[in-house]
Amino acid sequence: MQFALNEDQLAVRDMARDFAADKIAPHALRWDEEKHFPVDVMREAAKLGMGGIYIRDDVGGSAMTRFDAALIFEALAMGCPTVSAFISIHNMAAWMIDSFGNEAQRKKWLPKLCTMEFLASYCLTEPGSGSDAAALRTRAVRNGDHYVLNGQKQFISGAGGGDLYVVMVRTGGEGPSGISTLVVEGDTPGIALGANERKMGWNAQPTRAVMFENARVPVANRLGEEGIGFKIAMAGLDGGRLNIAACSLGGAQAALDKALAYMKERKAFGKRLDEFQALQFRIADMATELEAARTFLWRAAAALDRKDPDATKLCAMAKRFGTDVGFEVANQALQLHGGYGYLSEYGIEKIVRDLRVHQILEGTNEIMRLIVARKMIEGSR
Repeated sequence: MQFALNEDQLAVRDMARDFAADKIAPHALRWDEEKHFPVDVMREAAKLGMGGIYIRDDVGGSAMTRFDAALIFEALAMGCPTVSAFISIHNMAAWMIDSFGNEAQRKKWLPKLCTMEFLASYCLTEPGSGSDAAALRTRAVRNGDHYVLNGQKQFISGAGGGDLYVVMVRTGGEGPSGISTLVVEGDTPGIALGANERKMGWNAQPTRAVMFENARVPVANRLGEEGIGFKIAMAGLDGGRLNIAACSLGGAQAALDKALAYMKERKAFGKRLDEFQALQFRIADMATELEAARTFLWRAAAALDRKDPDATKLCAMAKRFGTDVGFEVANQALQLHGGYGYLSEYGIEKIVRDLRVHQILEGTNEIMRLIVARKMIEGSR
């Protein structure tokens, strides 16, 4: 069980792979070029259970595991890392409502999130606080049965196309204990959106700033008690880090597959590229690194499923290692294509652009090292 997938897991993976091959991969380059957000295709994925992968089934979720999710996001990313990554963010935001919301909140929002009739965005980062998330300044002041929100969130995936924003706000003093979590509906008066950012990659999903100016949000939209928002945000990120590592591996696997196909066709100095020993060694190393990262991802996902005390550390490790390996393998695949790898029509340069941001989001890989080091030092005392 630790080193092989069972029949159910294979079926889940193959279902996601087939969907990615049929519905995502043929359009990925056009979506990237046109900056098209394929909401209709994502809703088709939701019909197969991918809109609420690890959401409880009483509200329409699939009630699967984090391990299952890792298989799904890797498979979807073989079609397009950008689309897979947004579905993962949507699932993370929905999970926060499922895990920390009351029954009224769960029944109000989760059925439509699981079908992706509603899209969800995760709002933590601000212009002045990225890695230092506990320093966020967006403030929510209690006014009767509402909070009045003022502030700005930055780099919000799906902003503008989203119907719900899961927002970390400051309801108390400085530091983590002053942060709470609010679910803000997208049509709330007082919300304004920045322009769709011009990005290196991830063009098939919008990224905007979300501004709040005296936006009134019902107190009934708060997840849990005041002051536990930072805990909620960090719990969401444990799974989010696994998801983004899985997206990196899927994109990198697709790039390696493209490189292998190209090397069978391309000749140099009278031989096919795959007949050169130096290049054989390179693809062997690429495949080995991918397999090592995948094995680590599965271990971390299994640890999170069983609520292992080391789960946070393992998730950080898997995210750092998986996203670094994914980017490097994709970059090597581009190199193996030579000049053709630099052309958009081959699809390799898009994967490289898409995977680069995975080393930054869900906590930079430098912060992942910090998390791991702190956990190790704490454990040695």
